[in-house]
Amino acid sequence: MAAQQTRQWGVTPAVSTALPSPKELAANDALIAELKRENNFESAEETERRTTVLKSLQNVTVEFVRQVSKRKGLPQSAIESSGGKIFTYGSYRLGVYGPGSDIDTLVVVPRHVSRDDFFEYFPSLLESMASPGAIEELTPVPDAFVPIIKMEYSGISIDLIFARLAVAQVPTDLELKDKSLLRGVEERDLRCLNGTRVTDEILELVPQQKTFRHALRGIKLWAQRRAIYANVMGFPGGVAWAMLVARVCQLYPHATGSVIIGKFFRIMSKWAWPQPVLLKPIEDGPLQVRVWNPKVYNGDRFHLMPIITPAYPSMCATHNITMSTKKIIIRELDRAGDIADKILTGQVPWKELFGRHTFFTQDYKYYLSIVAASRSKEAQLLWSGLVESKVRLLVASLETVDSIELAHPFNKGYDRVHHCSNEDEIDKVLSGNLQFQEKETQTESTDLANDPRHIAAAQAGGSGLEPSVGNPDAERDDSEKHVIYTTTYYVGIELAEHAKKSLDISWQTKEFKDICTNWPQYNPDLNSLSIVHTRNYDLPDDVFLQGEKHPIRIKKPKAAKSNGTLVKKRSFAASDLEVRLYLLNY
Repeated sequence: MAAQQTRQWGVTPAVSTALPSPKELAANDALIAELKRENNFESAEETERRTTVLKSLQNVTVEFVRQVSKRKGLPQSAIESSGGKIFTYGSYRLGVYGPGSDIDTLVVVPRHVSRDDFFEYFPSLLESMASPGAIEELTPVPDAFVPIIKMEYSGISIDLIFARLAVAQVPTDLELKDKSLLRGVEERDLRCLNGTRVTDEILELVPQQKTFRHALRGIKLWAQRRAIYANVMGFPGGVAWAMLVARVCQLYPHATGSVIIGKFFRIMSKWAWPQPVLLKPIEDGPLQVRVWNPKVYNGDRFHLMPIITPAYPSMCATHNITMSTKKIIIRELDRAGDIADKILTGQVPWKELFGRHTFFTQDYKYYLSIVAASRSKEAQLLWSGLVESKVRLLVASLETVDSIELAHPFNKGYDRVHHCSNEDEIDKVLSGNLQFQEKETQTESTDLANDPRHIAAAQAGGSGLEPSVGNPDAERDDSEKHVIYTTTYYVGIELAEHAKKSLDISWQTKEFKDICTNWPQYNPDLNSLSIVHTRNYDLPDDVFLQGEKHPIRIKKPKAAKSNGTLVKKRSFAASDLEVRLYLLNY
């Protein structure tokens, strides 16, 4: 018991080992109550359904390995002992899932079962072994950066990935913590194994898992509401936020979740970046693979807010962060810290922390609308994902413009469908005009659409995916109008104090378009890309929630007379900004 009390969690000693006070316990109870009001926990019945689905997937995995082993002529004894096991990772494994959350699931098999076998036999076997109608929207994406099968199983979203170990058997009691299991594993399999190994290590490295989970639920909800939750857009993703919370838990091993949240904002806003956040010392291992090390790898020196995964081989989970997104994250941490101080002193309730972002309602006057468009839905899934994966490059390029203080990418895109009678109408749509948008189809954000092909393209930068094919005139509606699919990404522009009334970003926008259209699978007959300067009062209605106040155009002050002479009084805030873009639509 004494050894447990004196254990050092993490790479430095604890800041405080004090036990929680009655006031802190009450604040934690209030936090949990607010999380429940926010529908952050699911019912016991839903959790039981997840357990049932996972048991079924385990049974299917064992049968899948048996059938493949039999096809490959293994002796009966080897067939029966080959095994196969599923693991979970992500929010489910961390214990911070809620209603509608998916389950990230990993299928681990022995060496004689290939990825081709997985995609050829597993889906049909799953459907045959599941209850009739239990499997819906089953979508294999074998050519993704991390090959995946997405589906709905008994109403639960499942993301199923695959890894093959260089062993003859995968027993049900196998654990993935042993680094020697990584020997002889292909790079794709190593990537797939990494998710489970990282989440398992995080849970082992926190003093109290229950406290960690309560705090992480609060931080995730806050980050999602403030729109700073998206790795591909240059913000921390789920694993990165989890590691940050885990580090604060290590510094306050006996604190409540409410105290961890309060300390979290102050510690992380004042962190000495680019000093890395580590949950344990970086380990060496048996593989000839890259491990994060800024002393060895020049690229690692440029990581602005490095958060390092604890499992070998350690990697930076936040390499996409730019100068702008770093400023935005720190601003949000400072803002949340002020709110948390008031919460913990009883001045305001916890719901104040979870208020929605103001990206569209008040944060910026000027936006860039990046419109990725295609003439078929299938083409748009890949094209919009590719463009999404490159938005952070445009942000980094805009940061080099002297007149721009920061460029703030919104963390998701907006999918829209349009019906056009001719090329003139199509050109208007490609320039951001919503006049021909389909009224019956509600605009959907890319995170809610959650399409596996789009996600795969965004995560891998479009590499490795099958190209879009087809005639650009192939998709027409019942009245023979062209159907155009668009996804729009928004970047808020904050100007420097010394900025002039003219902003020339033609080189930056041209460079971005060139990067996107140099994608090997770009098809000019199907895909197009345009960037449009949008004032806040011209933002479309569908980016606002019901009841949110839309920005309005500020009327320019009338000219005043002085000694019989007209004097034009015109503040910069009220003036129009001339923005020069590279306007050619691709």
